[in-house]
Amino acid sequence: MVSSFDQQTGYARADGLLPGAVASAVGYSSDGDLPRLHRGLPSPYLTFIISLDGPVVGGYTPEQATGERALRADVLAAGLHTAASYVVQPERQSGLQLAIYPPAVRRLLATPLGEITDQSWNAADLLGRSATRLWERVGNTEGWAERFAVLQGFLTHQLDRSDSRRQMRPELLEAWKWLVRHRGAGSIGGLSEHVLLSRRQVQTLFVREFGVGPKMFNRLLRYHRSIRLISARISEQHSIGDVVDDHPAGAAGVDLARIAAECGFADQSHLNRDFVAFTGVSPTAWIAEEFPNIVAGGHRNGDADDPAP
Repeated sequence: MVSSFDQQTGYARADGLLPGAVASAVGYSSDGDLPRLHRGLPSPYLTFIISLDGPVVGGYTPEQATGERALRADVLAAGLHTAASYVVQPERQSGLQLAIYPPAVRRLLATPLGEITDQSWNAADLLGRSATRLWERVGNTEGWAERFAVLQGFLTHQLDRSDSRRQMRPELLEAWKWLVRHRGAGSIGGLSEHVLLSRRQVQTLFVREFGVGPKMFNRLLRYHRSIRLISARISEQHSIGDVVDDHPAGAAGVDLARIAAECGFADQSHLNRDFVAFTGVSPTAWIAEEFPNIVAGGHRNGDADDPAP
């Protein structure tokens, strides 16, 4: 289940940790890197992080992340944000990061995703002492396979103890699956007809459960796929030895117009507009900023290839 830790890339991956609930599970570790401000990207998942080398420190603006009002959490839960967040990456860091399917959040965290999207950071606010005990157990465990086993046991326990009150309406589950199957290209009218609810009902119920409406979720799906394809194309063309200090030319071989078409954008300008809205910078600026991490596999290990179980 767990791949061996790759010293060169700094990642280990646990495939099939909890099928149908966890899209991906990644262990990360680095030491000796220059501290920097990392741009956390929106995604169609809940992000769950257990930090083993001090708390995750960040915020929703660079000023908040680096100032007195910075958010701190040893165990972090972040929902479907529609703009980048910012995380202070220290010289030394390690931990586990999960991408959790939105319908599973209600059962794993005992609350719908829609109630934690805009204000979440510290998972202890959702799980109470359970979050602290999980952090302590993982922190006291040696080896990636053993750490993932602890996490798997915790999540399985959360699922086993969930009751009917944690089950979402079947129409909502089907609405989410339908949007994912269409990869951000499904119309709201088509969705409404498919689940036999009015457009207003679909909008209201979807926002209540997931924190964003179906139209915004479509945009997140397209954006997320564009990140995956950009990262894959760069990784195909470059190795870690290609990383240079100041000005990586990683964008040179990426056909953004083709990626826009593959992801369902009207054209490259449409991709650029959504990319700036979600990321805060253009695709080419983001590639230059993230080039070393992309080549190392950071954006291939963080999420699943397809956000559907």
